[in-house]
Amino acid sequence: MRTNDYPHDFNHAVLLSGSPEPLGATLTEDGVNFAVYSSGATRIELCLFDEQGEHELARLALPERTDHVWHGFLPRPYGVAGLVYGYRVHGRYDPQHGARYNPSKLLLDPYARSLAGTFTWHPSLFGYSQALGPDEPDTTDSGPYNYKARVISNDFDWSEDVPPAIPWRDTVIYELHIKGFTQLHPRVPEELRGKYLGLAHPEVLNYLKHLGVTSLELMPVQAFVSEKFLVDKGLTNYWGYSPIALFAPAPQYAIRDPVNEFKTMVKAIHAAGLEVILDVVFNHTVEGNEFGPTLSWRGLDNGAYYRLDPSNPRHYINRTGTGNTLATANAVVRRLILDCMRYWVEEMHVDGFRFDLAAVLGRENGRFRTTAAFFKAVAADPAFRYVKLIAEPWDIGPDGYQLGHFPAGWAEWNDLYRDTMRGFWRGNPGNLGSFAERFAGSSDLFRGRGRRPTASINYVACHDGFTLYDTTAYEQKHNEANLEDNQDGHNHNLSWNCGVEGPTDDPAVIDLRERQIRNLFATLLLSQGVPMLLAGDEFARTQRGNNNAYCQDNEISWLDWDLASRRTWLTAFVRHLLTLRRQAAGLRRDTFLKGARPIDREHKDVSWRHPSGRELTADDWNDPNARAIAVLIGHAFSDPHGTPNGHLLFLCNASGEPIEFALPEAKTGAMWQTVFDTAQWRATDLGGGVHVGDRYLVSAHSCVLLADADAPPSVRLGFVRSG
Repeated sequence: MRTNDYPHDFNHAVLLSGSPEPLGATLTEDGVNFAVYSSGATRIELCLFDEQGEHELARLALPERTDHVWHGFLPRPYGVAGLVYGYRVHGRYDPQHGARYNPSKLLLDPYARSLAGTFTWHPSLFGYSQALGPDEPDTTDSGPYNYKARVISNDFDWSEDVPPAIPWRDTVIYELHIKGFTQLHPRVPEELRGKYLGLAHPEVLNYLKHLGVTSLELMPVQAFVSEKFLVDKGLTNYWGYSPIALFAPAPQYAIRDPVNEFKTMVKAIHAAGLEVILDVVFNHTVEGNEFGPTLSWRGLDNGAYYRLDPSNPRHYINRTGTGNTLATANAVVRRLILDCMRYWVEEMHVDGFRFDLAAVLGRENGRFRTTAAFFKAVAADPAFRYVKLIAEPWDIGPDGYQLGHFPAGWAEWNDLYRDTMRGFWRGNPGNLGSFAERFAGSSDLFRGRGRRPTASINYVACHDGFTLYDTTAYEQKHNEANLEDNQDGHNHNLSWNCGVEGPTDDPAVIDLRERQIRNLFATLLLSQGVPMLLAGDEFARTQRGNNNAYCQDNEISWLDWDLASRRTWLTAFVRHLLTLRRQAAGLRRDTFLKGARPIDREHKDVSWRHPSGRELTADDWNDPNARAIAVLIGHAFSDPHGTPNGHLLFLCNASGEPIEFALPEAKTGAMWQTVFDTAQWRATDLGGGVHVGDRYLVSAHSCVLLADADAPPSVRLGFVRSG
């Protein structure tokens, strides 16, 4: 809207009764309808501000209440797009019984679509008196320091926007941070770096498309603020897992208009044939525990929005490690989350969600239930029929680890995959059985509930923990920059520094680290399930050993694109692996491998073999000294008529010595041919399609992929070498 359209005074503004539906501020041709939930309020005032959100100009009491929804309608010329507002809620202040109403605190609408003003930590943001104690309300006005909501129009030209609708079996997820991905990108204009529009830049999208990923999983973009303890130390919540407005795009990543710039980004990503998946935080808020600020939900209806300790409602049940837990078992919270998801899908055109600490969403009466009301509501809503749903399947509460227990239709981050493959490649004992189970799609976790291999989101690195390179360069975390005396972050990294902690000029160590990275990438992208890559791992980015860089908004977290230009060989390796995965339908199955031989086929769909060539026996599986395995993948390809054919043979040697593998008999009159050997990838004498006899010597800490004569020529000719 034009600035001169904005009301400069509200002296004659009057609220009409309006409607309790929908919740939030809804722009119509005649004005704006306001509706907000509060079960214990005695009065709610709509507070109107100037266009910048700096000065409060009027307070108008919402005139009607329907059940627990307070509502009013502000007609034109006052009710217009761009209007800036907040709420003040009157009621009982009684923390001992869970009530924390305090009209001195300006509250943000939980349904705010866009934010106005600025957020500044100040004592007035706290609802209790820091001088008189937690049972006395603080009466100073928090309005100048809290965000306000801005009424928006949904007008946007989505013409020709088509969701890619990529099937799960073809999906390759790429996890990235909006700011960190482009902040140092030399080909993105400076004003776009670190912004939504930076990710939409053609250079960026061409890179992602050429790499071969299909779906961008964006770390939190729901509006968030940095916790006070971080700000006091000069740090920020870089990751964004501290939401203050679930419907609003984070203004930090916008130049002027977060909503339209986010939509522009999504439209450009879709035009490139890629999907957008949001990492969403529906388990807690930035308001924290009983000593946290009163910014929105706490002041509107503390007992409805949060799980309180029934024995002492002053305190919050903390299943998230952040001080509070949203009460998803309550209907008002479920509605908030479902409305929010529907908004991001229908209005913002996103293609899926990754739910942070998703076990919280399934908790009823304190226990996780696969049949929880939230899961049922999502399954019943047609808006989510084709939306990707991904759970981080745990929280920190009792029975909080729920990997494999989410409903049909959901995929789950599989941290057992990460730990198994890291452990195998660093040479941990007794890992063969786990390696095979994870490589084959984790049927032990998902088959029993009628789910598919695509329920497993496989990864070897994600934002939380070491980068892939750092798993090969550090055995200990180095989180000193977080200013917590290196006490934060977990210690179970399953990493191996290859002989030297941190940076080194030793060519042997550098070569071993590069080989380990290739090993982990090869294993990930040949496994059944849905692979997920961490942005920058394809060129070996480092966080200098920091495995909890949530507060590092700097070069520790930002992608170093100069490094990318120096490690094109590794990026090419990943790109070729992704090309192979697209060509080989047998690597992207909708059903689990059975280890069975179909009629008229010479090989099983999968066969696990000893280096001597025999199929593994029970003794082999249980041999604690075993560090090598061969995987024969049968019928990995299809001929032009759709008939399965062509085999791949994956030879893995995680030991410190070369191991000779006896190869199965190839097709009559033909020989196995190399696709890649991670020990020779950069060797100038490695040619594609090298013929192999009946044995292959696999170097220490390396893996080899072979193809038979029925594989497509593009595969049998091997990878195109680069650098």
